This record gives sequence, structure tokens and C-alpha cells, in this order.
Amino acid sequence: MNAYIFPGQGSQFKGMGLDLYQNGPKSVKKLFEQADRILGFDITKIMFEGSDDELKQTNVTQPAIFLHSVALAQTIEDFAPAMVAGHSLGEFSALVAAGVLSFEDGLRLVSQRAEAMQRACELNPSTMAAVLGLDDATIERICTEVMGLGEVVVAANFNCPGQVVISGTHEGIRLAGEALKAAGAKRVLPLPVGGAFHSPLMEPAREELAEAIADTPFNQPRCPIYQNVNAQPATAIQTIKTNLIAQLTAPVRWTQSVENMVTDGATTFIECGPGKVLQGLVKKISVSAEVAGV
Repeated sequence: MNAYIFPGQGSQFKGMGLDLYQNGPKSVKKLFEQADRILGFDITKIMFEGSDDELKQTNVTQPAIFLHSVALAQTIEDFAPAMVAGHSLGEFSALVAAGVLSFEDGLRLVSQRAEAMQRACELNPSTMAAVLGLDDATIERICTEVMGLGEVVVAANFNCPGQVVISGTHEGIRLAGEALKAAGAKRVLPLPVGGAFHSPLMEPAREELAEAIADTPFNQPRCPIYQNVNAQPATAIQTIKTNLIAQLTAPVRWTQSVENMVTDGATTFIECGPGKVLQGLVKKISVSAEVAGV
């Protein structure tokens, strides 16, 4: 049973989508042209020719990865996913693949989400760090202890066993990092991000996204989507909306999502989007699963 998975922020690279644009079907070229029009700037040129710094800007990164992922999915003949999931931003790509959102509406939401997240980052200076080699429970306990000191720090991304990303204020990350190393973490690596994604500090962005989602038409999905906030399959439109809004301030439960998809019959995970990050994570979560990329 095939599960299609879609990557999130961090998978971008200079030149992404160029080969697809030049050699793919006409429908793909049309998507890029639509994206330029909808966004009001030449995202195609930035993706193909832009610098790493330009591609790292949240208002560019998120729509670029979304566009690349959806375009790749459209090249698949007889596309019929049994289930889909996306990592953070990738959940929007998954919703388009499942027929819940149109490409146009999905891109608008992604753009609004990116802008709202950028504003939240400017309002509350914050960051993230990857914790390697420590169990989830210990990481969550230490984050709770640091929160008790008046700082914000939470477990934000459960990526795979032994790899969790924490998110919070600069001081919260520093204090948690010291405690995590003392508890046995192999490494605590600061991430080059502009803010504390998937933490309470994203509350202003969550409110903005909720308004945008309320004004966007959602359709019945063609297959279950395993959503980040609870790792459970969703098919009800209101549930999908509620989970999508909650995602901004809640952790990404990727490990649990993959485990549940395997339990429900997924044997092959096909990544649609730039890079191979999710394929690597899936293999660390389930050694029996087959992985592939488009």
C-alpha cells in the first residue's frame, strides 16, 4: 500500500524545480506561472536562480517547497494514494494531493501562513535546536522544567527515534540545551531558523491562519490524511481544518504518524518534494518500510 509524504521547510535548494519546469508536462509549467501570478512576485526565478539567503526567507521557502511538491505529484501517472501525510508545511501539499484543497487555495494559505509566521517571529525573538540521542520522555520533562523557570521551550518536532527538535526563546533553548546534554544527549544543534515554530510563541500566527482557513473552501479527501497534531488519520473536513490550525502551536508528531501509517497498511512511502529528508526519517522509524522519491 502506497503512502505519499511531503516535506517541510529546510528541504529547499538552489535550482529546485528547474529540471521539472524544463522537461515536465505543460501542466507543471502552468503551475509555476500560476504561482508567480498568485504570489505577486517571481518565485520561479528565485527557485531557479536565487541565492541560498533568498531561498531561506520564510515567505519564499514555504511556497517554493509547496509548489515543487505539488508539481512533482502531478507528474505521477494514475496518482491514487492510499494515504498521505506532510511534515509541518508539507501537510498543505498533502491536502492538495488528497483533493482537499485546490492548488490555488493551498498556495494562498501557505503564503498567508508564511507571512503570519514571519510576523510572529519578529514579535517574539526565538529559535529552535535539534536534540540527538535522547528519548522523547526525557526531552519533554526537561522542557517542562525550564518552562517552570519562566522561559518558553517545548518539544516541537518528533522526527524519528533519537531526533527531536525543541523550540522556544533563546534563553529557554540555552537552558534546556545545557540540561539535555547533562541528561545524556549526544548533541544539541542550533538550527538556522528565524523563530520558534510549533510552539506557543506562534499563537499570533495561529490566529491569522484560522481566519484564512475559515474563508477557504475545503473538499472531502480522496484518502485519509495523517495529521501532525495527533498522528491520526482524518477524513472529516472540520477535523482537518481544526488540526491544521492547531499545528502552528503544537508539535509535529512525525514518528507517531509514520508508525500509525505502517500499522494501517502502508508498505511503501513515496516522498514528493525537494530532497530526501523524509525518506531517511521513515527508514529510522520503520526498518521494514520501503522508501522512494519522485
